[in-house]
Amino acid sequence: MGYSYGDSAGITPNFPFNHLTEADEPVTQQMYIFILMKGNQQLNVFSFTMIVVGLVIGMGIFRSAATSAQHAIEPSVYFAAWLIGGFVALCGALTYAEIGSRFPVTGGYYKVFSYAYHPSIAFAINCIILISNAASLSVVAIIGSGYIAKLFPGTPWTDVDKALLSAGAIILFYFINLRGLRMSSRAQNILMVIKISMILVLIAALFFPYDSGAAAAAVADSATVSIPPTPQMSWIQSLGYSLIAVSFTYGGYQQTINFGSEVKDPARNIPKGIFFGIAIIIGLYLLVNFSYYQIVGFEQMKGEKEIAYVVIDKVFGPKGAAVFSFFLFFGVLAYVNALLMSNPRVMFAMSDEGTIPKIFSKQNEKNGVLVVSLTVFTLTCLIILFFAQTFDAILNFTIFLDCFGMVASSATIFKLRKQTKYLDGSGIYKMKLFPLLPLIFMATYCFVGVSIAIQTPNTALIGTAVLAAFMAIYYISQQFKKRA
Repeated sequence: MGYSYGDSAGITPNFPFNHLTEADEPVTQQMYIFILMKGNQQLNVFSFTMIVVGLVIGMGIFRSAATSAQHAIEPSVYFAAWLIGGFVALCGALTYAEIGSRFPVTGGYYKVFSYAYHPSIAFAINCIILISNAASLSVVAIIGSGYIAKLFPGTPWTDVDKALLSAGAIILFYFINLRGLRMSSRAQNILMVIKISMILVLIAALFFPYDSGAAAAAVADSATVSIPPTPQMSWIQSLGYSLIAVSFTYGGYQQTINFGSEVKDPARNIPKGIFFGIAIIIGLYLLVNFSYYQIVGFEQMKGEKEIAYVVIDKVFGPKGAAVFSFFLFFGVLAYVNALLMSNPRVMFAMSDEGTIPKIFSKQNEKNGVLVVSLTVFTLTCLIILFFAQTFDAILNFTIFLDCFGMVASSATIFKLRKQTKYLDGSGIYKMKLFPLLPLIFMATYCFVGVSIAIQTPNTALIGTAVLAAFMAIYYISQQFKKRA
C-alpha cells in the first residue's frame, strides 16, 4: 500500500488562486509557469483510467491475500473483504479527486493538511505518513525476500534472514537512486512491466489443468505446511481483521488528488475514469484471489506466505515456480524504488517550508539528488526492518498509521466544500452522493484502525505514541525558534 507523492499537480491557467494561503503563493506561481509551458495537454478518460490502475495495483496481492484468508472464518468473509475494499477505494478516489480539483497545489496530499489543520497536526500527520511509507517499503521488501528464498529450497530461512535480504535490496536501490532520477526511472519502467506480467500469469493459471481436489502441493523444500487454526470470533470481527491486509493491497488511489484539474472535462471524465479504473482493479484482484482459492484451497491458503509460488508450482511445476519467484522479486523492487524516489521529495517540500531542518533540502550539485533526505528515509526503512522483521507486524503498524492520514486527509473535503463554493459550476469535478461517500470512507478506516487496536494493542499504542511524539517535537521546535 503506502503513499507516493506526485511532483506536480496541474492547474488550468485561469484557475483562481484566492482560496490558497500565502505560503502556497510561490508554489502556485511555479505551477502556473509549468502549465503555460505544458500547454493544453490534458488527460482523457482512458489515460486517467490507466493512471488510477497504476496507482493502486502493487505487490501486496502476492502476499496479503494469505494474511487476509488467515483471519477470515469462512470464504464469505474473505471475498466480502475484497469487495468492500474495492468499494472503499472507489469512495476514497472520488473524494480525493474533488479535493484535488478544489485545491490544485503541488504535492496536494502533503499540502492539504497544512491548509485544513493546525500546524502541529499537519506536521505530525505528514511525519507519520513518511514513517508509514517506510514501513510499507519494508513490508514489500519482505514479500520479495520470501519469494527469492524459494530459489534455495535446502536453506532454512528464518525471519531474520529474510529481513537481512530485504535490507540488502533496499540498500541496493538506495545506491541506484544516488545516481540520479534518470537511472532510477529507467529501472522503474522495466520493473513495472514485470509486476503486471506476474499478475496476468496468476490469472492465466486458472485456464491450465491442475488438481483442484488435492491439498496444497509441497513447496520446493518439501517442508510441511502448518495451517494455523482459525480463532473463534464473530463475522464482523473477522471482517475487520481481514480488511487490514486488504486495505494495504488497495492503497494508492489517494494520489488522484494530484490529477483533479489535469483531466479533460473533469466533471464528466474524472468519475468515469475512477469508476472504470477501480472496476478493473477489483476484477483483477478477484480473479487472482479466485485463482488462489480454486487452486490452493481456502484452508490451505491460511498456512502459506508465498501463496503465488504455490499456485505456479501446482500448475507449471517447480521450474515454473522458480522462474516466477525470480521475476517477482524484481517486480517487488519496483515498489521499493518508487518510494525511494518519491518520499525524499516530500521531505524536501517540508524542509522548504521550514517545518523540518533545511539540511533535508540539500541537493547534490551534479545530479540534484536529495542526499540527506534519501539517506534518512532509507535508514528509517532499515530500522523498522530491524525491530519488526515479520510481514504481519510491519503490516499492522503501517496500516494503523495510514488510518490517521486517510481519515484526516479525506475529512478536508468538508472544509473545502464550504470555503470554495464559488468554484461550483466552473467545470471542476464535484462528486455526487456527498457527504455519504467520504463518510463511508472515513468510517471504514476507523473500523480498520479499531480492528488493529483489538488484534495488536501494542502496535496501536506505538502508532499513537509516534503521532504524539511528532506533535511534541513540533511544539519544542517552535519554542527553540522563538528563543532564536
